[in-house]
Amino acid sequence: MSTPALPPGVGAGEFARALAAFRDAVGANHVLSDAAQLLPYGRVMLPVPEEEHQPSGVVMPQSVAEIQRVLAVAQRYKIPLWTVSTGRNFGYGSAAPATAGQVVLDLKRMNRIIAVDGELGTALIEPGVTYKQLQDHLRERNIPLWLDFPAPGPLVSPVGNSLERGGGLTPYGDHFGHVCGMEVVLADGSLLKTGLGGVANTQSWQAHRYGFGPYVDGLFSQSNFGIVTKMGLWLMPAPPAHRTIMAQWWRDDDIGRAVDAIRPLRLSETIQNFGVLANATLIMTSMTKRRDVYDGPGAIPTARALEFAKSKGLPAWVYLFSLYGTQEQIDVDTRIVTAALEASGATLVLDFHDPMQSNELSLQAFTLFNWNGGGGLCWFSPVCPNRGTDVVRQTDLARRIMDAHGVDFMTGMTINGRDILNVMPLVFNRADAAETLRVRTCFHELLTAFAADGYGFYRTGIGFMDRVAELHGSASRDFAQRLKRALDPHGILAPGKSGIRV
Repeated sequence: MSTPALPPGVGAGEFARALAAFRDAVGANHVLSDAAQLLPYGRVMLPVPEEEHQPSGVVMPQSVAEIQRVLAVAQRYKIPLWTVSTGRNFGYGSAAPATAGQVVLDLKRMNRIIAVDGELGTALIEPGVTYKQLQDHLRERNIPLWLDFPAPGPLVSPVGNSLERGGGLTPYGDHFGHVCGMEVVLADGSLLKTGLGGVANTQSWQAHRYGFGPYVDGLFSQSNFGIVTKMGLWLMPAPPAHRTIMAQWWRDDDIGRAVDAIRPLRLSETIQNFGVLANATLIMTSMTKRRDVYDGPGAIPTARALEFAKSKGLPAWVYLFSLYGTQEQIDVDTRIVTAALEASGATLVLDFHDPMQSNELSLQAFTLFNWNGGGGLCWFSPVCPNRGTDVVRQTDLARRIMDAHGVDFMTGMTINGRDILNVMPLVFNRADAAETLRVRTCFHELLTAFAADGYGFYRTGIGFMDRVAELHGSASRDFAQRLKRALDPHGILAPGKSGIRV
């Protein structure tokens, strides 16, 4: 077991004094510094060297006042702090920091559900609250509101997932788009309440996003400008009825027609929810193991994946989506989507069960790890215009690069209105050093090739943040750095997050 990394530029004696001060700030039981205690915080699923992301310690405050005391210590000793809500950002870095030596500021003890308004459909929560905790709260009180869950479902925090601009599959699938009002502790310990939170005895903090003056909430998503300690959420009123439909296209080259058929249905909001369009290989991870599909060298050939899928009654592409509203509305919308999708070559299963689209917590997404049992996962997440030609272009490009590096091509596209989040998991055996290096090389080539074709990225993991920030242009990076210098001149908060440093 290796010795924990020290913060950059901080000696062992000085760090020992900082740890003692952290213990005074939050209690000795809530500061971790032994290698065994830090082990879970330094584990990553990504194809990056773990030693580059090892924390120097962990501090677990329970209140804003404790965070402010922790920040005072960090400023005094120049200790960088990497903030996590529950630390389960699987496939993007989990709880590990972007650079070695940071102290993880773990907010899981801040887990209060402060308020829920069943009439307005709002909630105010702390960062340690999980989706399961919030759902239990709603169900125990018979509050008819639905949650929208990301893939890890019950284990993760609405605050953390929303700040990463994660998503789900109901009409409220844009999680950051349904945030309303934040409480943020800045690097100097000052407290900011965004939107209408600064009004004395505020009555509308979770009802109106913008407040007066500049809208600043977005500055705290995918950034390191502050520590979010409270977040307002808009929750979906439980619909009177819903129907989940599975559309199937049986030929691999149907994908362009499929997307062009779905787009007008999403833009008109006939299909209200995000849904997911997945290829056969991704679907197969939920029901079989890789070795049962293919045991040859390299990536699974497309023809073999399609042959195996067909033998199991699976199509080349599946689109799972839902209709919500009164039964009368659903009946009308079912006729509209059936006609449009069948005209594109799809066959439909009109009643299908998908827990993520019907307010049910599920760990179904974790079947992905059974594919090869190797524990490695890295999400490649380009943005795609919602056009069939662009989807075909991205699919062909990703397949070519992944095939060259022996990586199985999988995709689960979240179809919005005008854009698609074309989220592709790279699943690999992290215990195999050569395979891990091959996947890392593949990931970098994907980034380079997609950016060269004019496609950006909605999210990435530690180890790749500098590169992705660079690909999005120097002006954006320089602007973020200027904000960082103004708000956090010593670079205390999460240096390297999204490529942002002082």
